[in-house]
Amino acid sequence: MEIRQLRYLVTIVETGGFTRAAERVHVAQPGVSSQIRLLERELGQELLDRSGRAVRLTDAGAAVLPHARAALRAIDDLRDVADEMAGLVRGRVRLGMVTSCGVPDMPALLERFRRDYPGIDITLVEHNSHALVDQLRDGTLDVALIALTRNDPEGLELAVIADEPIVAVVAYGEPLSDQKRVTLGALEEHTLISMPVGSGMRSVLDEACTAAGVRPRIGLEATNPAMLAQLAARGLGVAIVPESTAREHDDVLHMVKIVQPALRGRLALAWRAEGQRSTAARALIDMARGATT
Repeated sequence: MEIRQLRYLVTIVETGGFTRAAERVHVAQPGVSSQIRLLERELGQELLDRSGRAVRLTDAGAAVLPHARAALRAIDDLRDVADEMAGLVRGRVRLGMVTSCGVPDMPALLERFRRDYPGIDITLVEHNSHALVDQLRDGTLDVALIALTRNDPEGLELAVIADEPIVAVVAYGEPLSDQKRVTLGALEEHTLISMPVGSGMRSVLDEACTAAGVRPRIGLEATNPAMLAQLAARGLGVAIVPESTAREHDDVLHMVKIVQPALRGRLALAWRAEGQRSTAARALIDMARGATT
């Protein structure tokens, strides 16, 4: 069994197929396929189901995958420790962030990080908070910027870097545009424009509505808070957005505070609580926390 075989297996699962996996690892597809066959032969089990259009894990593959990821993490940690002992900072850090998040300024942060640590390769992925938490737990990501809900995710360490009210915005002249406050229950009477299910802000809204017995009518969804604001500005409904987004569009939108209960949106850096973090991951976490204090 070779480390590259485990890496190929994990990459196939992450990319969804042999072709994309081969492109990521910069190896010809037949080479990737042959190494997976050798791994399957050694283990005496088929790990991947190739019968359909998409490659899927077999039951044996699903059982092997967590161990393959753990082995790769151990190899990465070993290299990081060796680099640290030599007074070097090299390696790789896998960073996730919620879609369309502007806090902190991630491109600026990564520019500074690359300038200070040119030997570290960075992989950046965007997804909703639920998916990022899963990837942190299974080791696919080292650190992620996630949106928090009422209950903090278990098994992760958190550093809250942003905390602000979630408000409603409407176009001037529309219902609610003469109001300063609105209860969550009163929003039942209006068509809402919201982030999609799985996003942190939507989870905050859904959890509060469930607790209050409110059934919101979501008419439009978008993954970008700025787009929510633009849709509201067209008179398409009441958008649920962070207060900072509302203030950026106060020339065309009226902000209404949500009360009973008030809603808050929180962003946090998150990483696995157990196990050793790589030197690269620790450096990125320290820099990100410093940039937001």
